[in-house]
Formats: sequence, C-alpha cells, structure tokens
Amino acid sequence: MAVFVLDKHKKPLMPCSEKRARLLLERRKAVVHTIAPFTIRLKERVGGLIQPVRIKIDPGSKTTGFAVVREEKEEGGTTARILFQAELHHRGGQIKKKLDQRRAFRRGRRSRLRYRKPRFDNRTRPSGWLPPSLRHRVDTTLSWVERFRRRVPVSGLSQELVRFDTQRLENPEISGTLYQQGTLFGYEVREYLLEKWGRQCAYCGAKNVLLEIDHIRPGSRGGSDRVANLALACRPCNETKGNRPVGEFLAKRPEVLNRVLSRAKAPLKDAAAVNNTRRALFERLSATGLPVETGSGGRTRWNRIRFGIPKGHSLDAACVGSVDRVTGWNAPVLAIKATGRGAYQRTRLDAFGFPRGYLTREKRHFSFQTGDRVRAVVPAGKKAGTHVGRVAVRASGSFNIQTGSGVVQGISHKHCRLIQRSDGYGYSLEARKGEEGTALSLPALNGGLSRATG
Repeated sequence: MAVFVLDKHKKPLMPCSEKRARLLLERRKAVVHTIAPFTIRLKERVGGLIQPVRIKIDPGSKTTGFAVVREEKEEGGTTARILFQAELHHRGGQIKKKLDQRRAFRRGRRSRLRYRKPRFDNRTRPSGWLPPSLRHRVDTTLSWVERFRRRVPVSGLSQELVRFDTQRLENPEISGTLYQQGTLFGYEVREYLLEKWGRQCAYCGAKNVLLEIDHIRPGSRGGSDRVANLALACRPCNETKGNRPVGEFLAKRPEVLNRVLSRAKAPLKDAAAVNNTRRALFERLSATGLPVETGSGGRTRWNRIRFGIPKGHSLDAACVGSVDRVTGWNAPVLAIKATGRGAYQRTRLDAFGFPRGYLTREKRHFSFQTGDRVRAVVPAGKKAGTHVGRVAVRASGSFNIQTGSGVVQGISHKHCRLIQRSDGYGYSLEARKGEEGTALSLPALNGGLSRATG
C-alpha cells in the first residue's frame, strides 16, 4: 500500500512506497500528518512532478469500494496501477433504526402524555430529496473523495453507474407482457396472498379461519411491505410470532420454515438503495469539476474476470470503466467504518421511551473523547502491555480501548497517549486472502508518532 505525501504547504504530491516513507521519517525529513489514511508531510520540499491519478468508485448499499490508481499509457493500452485501496462501510441501517425509534417515541408521547392532532403534508420535499439513510451514503462517499483529493493529485473520477432491474432479480425468466404488467397485475394484495398461500395459515396450515396478513420479516427488524415479504397467518400464530424473525418462530419446525422461506423472496432494499442514489452521486461528483467516467456493472465484471482478479468492493472499483490492465491489486485494504460523531441525546431510554439513565454533559474527559485513537502503555498488572485502538471515555478516568483483537477495559487515562482525534470513522487493515507480503500497519508506526504535528 502506497503512502500519501504532502509538501511543506500541505499540497498533495505523488504517493511513495512504504520503505521510502520509513526512511523519510527516520531521517527526520518528514513528519506524520495523519495515521489513517497514513499520510506524511515533507519539511522542506515544495511542489514536484505529478502523474495522472484517478479515483475509482464502486458504490454499494452497505459498502463502497475506492481504488486510487495511477494511469499509465502503454502500447497495449491503459494500465491502472493501484496505489491505495479502501472500503467504506456505511451506517445507513443504523440511521434508519434511530429514526424509526424516534418516530415511535413521538407517537407514544402523543397518546400517553397529551393529545396532539396528527399533522399530514406539513412539510415539502425539495427536488432530489433522499431519505437520511440514503443521503448518508452519498455524503460519506463525497466526503472521502474530497479527503483523497487533499492527499493525492487527482485528475479524474470513475463511477460504476449501475442500475438493478428488480423485476428480473425476482424472476430472471420473466419477459413480454408479464414483465410489463408485474406480479400483482389483475390482483388485489389480499386476493393474491390467498392464492399464493392456498387460503390457509402459512405456519400451522389452519383452514376456514380468519386469516391476517403477517410480515415474514417483521417491520421492526427491517422488513418491508413488499408482497414477497407478506404471508397469511391465523390470529393465534400471528400473536405468538409477534415481531420475532420467522427463523426463531419456526426453529423447532424446520420443514415448515423451509416451505415458508422457499415461497418468500429475497429482499430488494439493497438494490433499491443503489438505484435511488446512483444519479445523486453522479451529479455530486460532476459538481467537483473533475471529468467523471462511468461504467456499467457488466463492464466491471468482464474486466475483473479477464484480469483474474477476485471479487471485492475495492477491486471492483479498480475495474470500473475503460482499462486494459490492472496491477498492484494484491495489497491490504483500509477498512473504513462510519461510526458517527456521537449524539446530542444525553438520556438513555428504556423500551417505552422513558429515561433510565443520564449521560454526562461533557463529551471530553481528561482531554480525550470517545472515538479518539490512542496508544496505551500499561507498565504492570493484568492488562500490562501496549494497546492501540479507539477509546471509549468515562468521567471516572477508566477507559475502554477497542483494539484489533477485542476490547480492553479499565485502562487509566494516565497511560493513554493521543494518536489521532476522532473524525467519525473507525479504521482497520484487512489483508487479501493468500497474501504473504507485509504492509505498513497502523500500530507499527507508533515509533514515529512523537514527530506528528497534526
């Protein structure tokens, strides 16, 4: 993995190798600028020769792949030499869960504390509006594009502009008028479910009873209202199942579980998320002023297969668009997890929305904040050793550190030393399977942190 380099005035230069970065740090010609992504800043040099560098993006519902490549024009075509790979894990699911919880609390307060007449259509949505969980995917992707632009001289962008056909994802053989009309053509939802489930309970097989519509995957657990996620159940089965997953409800009846799952279809929320955000991301990328190259998902897959590259988010990004050769792909990947910057809510709530505990007003204790990356050297005791990771602070001064091997609890703030301030993301290095090369790991750079200035 290449190391990002900045000049004396923090202008991006061409990335260098790990060995050269170590030599510059040892000879005190450079200082550590940031740990993740690892960037050094030269003390004396200003400006330098740059080459064409492109950021390639493979947008996804849960994970977006990045590949920073150097384009080399050769006789056989264009060669993309991968300099840096990263995979950004979004938190759109957590955002949706928080919003659903807030909506449930708001509705509960309306009926329990005081009556307030529900209001409808009292808010207008601007053109191009996206739900917060989807807007987060676009915003975080653009944020990291800007971060890469501040660390490497970027001359162009590439995006996989893919659109999923949800009709064919459900039924690949569908064609003609059936494709145009859809599954529910000529049916009402209840009539369709009666025909699909044979006018009996999907769980116990009861007939000639009052049947109710049940969500196979409960809405409180991320289930949708798609007809593929709906089943018919008698009242006793519906009440017994409640909001439990169908796998838990039918754990002791595997034959019934297999029958229900065979009739249900896979959820399409991930495909819908990509379809809804692809144009918004393309417009935001075009607004940067850089030329944006687009490629289809079929072109990406064809490139990856003919190059003999395994499946991966960042590797798919490297194969986006027009490219004739890809080199340097067998390298570690920086896993970036969106963790957020905390919450304004200072009260912990129980299942009914009432307070059960209070958090401190101050988020920073002993100059540390939850999410900061620290290095703790414990001289003696059960936790003796060096621990590097994200810290969770307490007002008492006893911190928890999330390391690569697990959580270390009860570390005194006196043993902690700041490496990098919290920026709303967690970082870890992931090696490719079957890889034997060494990489510039984050803990291995602690020896140069004494010269870090930012």
